[in-house]
Amino acid sequence: MIQLTITNVIFILLALISGFAGLVKIIAVLFERSMKRDLNEQFNLQKVASDAHHHQVNARLGALDSAMKDDAKQWLRVERELLNLKAEMPVQYVRREDYIRGQSVLEAKLDGLVIKLENVQLRAQQPNS
Repeated sequence: MIQLTITNVIFILLALISGFAGLVKIIAVLFERSMKRDLNEQFNLQKVASDAHHHQVNARLGALDSAMKDDAKQWLRVERELLNLKAEMPVQYVRREDYIRGQSVLEAKLDGLVIKLENVQLRAQQPNS
């Protein structure tokens, strides 16, 4: 027969509690290591994805930047052409106006000549009185 005294029971309970606490601590450490490993893997995957996304965004921004530079060059060309048109337009307009003025003068002279011819014809048709 085994006799258990209160001190033996207390020591056995303490041993069981400390053994259980040790097991809980070991499980907690293993769980923490597992979680750290999983977290590190997730962070590494996120870093790789973030780097890839960053590279893709930089490529898109570079393409947009070059497109904007090309557009700026095109706008400068259009602006130059517009300024040239503005410079040439008054010259062309004055030329047309001069042509119209000259045409009007010629038409007025022709009208005057027609009136003189009509007068001559009317005099020729009138009997001399």
